[in-house]
Amino acid sequence: MKIANLDTARIAYLDEGEGEPILLIHGFASNAKTNWVGPGWAQLLVDSGYRVIALDNRGHGSSQKFYEEAAYSLENMAIDAASLLKHLNINKAHVMGYSLGARISSTLASHSPELVDKLILAGNGYNMIEGSFDSSQIYDGLAADSLADVKTKIGIEFRTFAEVTGSDLKALAACIMGGRSYIDKSLFETLVPETMVIVGTEDIVAVDGENLLQSYLMAILSPFQNETI
Repeated sequence: MKIANLDTARIAYLDEGEGEPILLIHGFASNAKTNWVGPGWAQLLVDSGYRVIALDNRGHGSSQKFYEEAAYSLENMAIDAASLLKHLNINKAHVMGYSLGARISSTLASHSPELVDKLILAGNGYNMIEGSFDSSQIYDGLAADSLADVKTKIGIEFRTFAEVTGSDLKALAACIMGGRSYIDKSLFETLVPETMVIVGTEDIVAVDGENLLQSYLMAILSPFQNETI
């Protein structure tokens, strides 16, 4: 992993391959190696002719840790991603985000559309808008004194995963609360036209990829609804 000392944060990242750049943004409590290298995504994209840039989000992996919730707003994490692209002199890249990474990617595409070519939102559905997922159980699991003290199933799952990845539990606890804001539907009006939404059929956290896609389609079609054909 390389380190970029950005104005916003110290961000660890990998940069491999040649061709059109694609930025990979991992999910909560994960990191670039766990999310993208281990499952083979990074190598597949390199072999397919892409330049792969995968960062550790702030608070994750080898990137800088913060312990204030406000540091983990979606806007701050999207700025990190944008700053990394600029640091690498990349004017435009495809962007793929998974779970929390999908929320960061959506925010990046809205705030810095000139940097984003094609957009892939994976592992996060209509919850990005609806806000039906309760992150407090994850916070409780991360903030508990030990895994044995965690009371909920989802809290146990995230605490276990965070420990397996060697994560900073206090930083993640701040992140899950600071980055829990939900995305207004209006944001989708500014997204690039070519967007793919991917949600697993058994994903109980992401859910409703179809509704998220429908919101996106309605947003980009709305200017034409009064047109006569």
